Amino acid sequence: MSDAAVLYDVTDQVATITFNRPEQQNTISREMLDSLTRMLVDADADPEVRAIIITGNGKFFCAGLDLRGSDITNNLSDSKAAPANLDLRNTPPTVLHNLDTPTIAAVNGSAAGYGMDLALGADIRIMADTAKLAAAFTARGVVPESGGTWILPRLIGWSKASEIIFTGKTLTAAECEEMGLVSRVVNNNEVHAEAVALAGQIAANAPLAVQASKRMMRMGMNENFNDHVHHVFLQLLPLFQSEDFKEGMASFMEKRAPEFKGR
Repeated sequence: MSDAAVLYDVTDQVATITFNRPEQQNTISREMLDSLTRMLVDADADPEVRAIIITGNGKFFCAGLDLRGSDITNNLSDSKAAPANLDLRNTPPTVLHNLDTPTIAAVNGSAAGYGMDLALGADIRIMADTAKLAAAFTARGVVPESGGTWILPRLIGWSKASEIIFTGKTLTAAECEEMGLVSRVVNNNEVHAEAVALAGQIAANAPLAVQASKRMMRMGMNENFNDHVHHVFLQLLPLFQSEDFKEGMASFMEKRAPEFKGR
């Protein structure tokens, strides 16, 4: 296996991004942030990729940012070094949120801090029964800096999100499933296979329609109903002209599996 800190692989139209620092609990360095951003952008731009899996090697999904001697925290804690204005457009949480390609977090082990926010930022979460989500932000004197304050209340409501964030609570896999934070909890040896199977189901559908559906869901979170229906109709018009639409209709009439090309 490669000794790179973040691994990238494309198999059967599914890109898999893997944190590969098991000895450091897959904590993320500045270099890993840059790699993760680049891999997400590359996967989204690749017409051969129809779904993206994010996971970790070893017993942890991601235990957060690497705080040991990291220039990430050193720069932020130094008022002279800290920038007055932050450009966050090319950071992993922002890039992840704006991807059109569906994303699956295969939470193979515990995710804490930044790792928790990253998992929450994926479209779908599959979690090992031995894994945990640790919202340890306030216990470290910070806020969920990577989207958690925006995502968590939308997933489970204000009251439950407030309790988790304000107390720095650690959630078991069973609690995550009960709250609806994850799609399913499986045996820790089955997380990757479950994610790959689900990604395969997504990849079998018309990619242009899947991507348009994700864009509409994202836009719908900040639109009123009438505006949203109008935007959905505008998305339908080019889909009606696509080869995949014709293939979808033909395969339905001919009672066969479709072969979508993403055109």
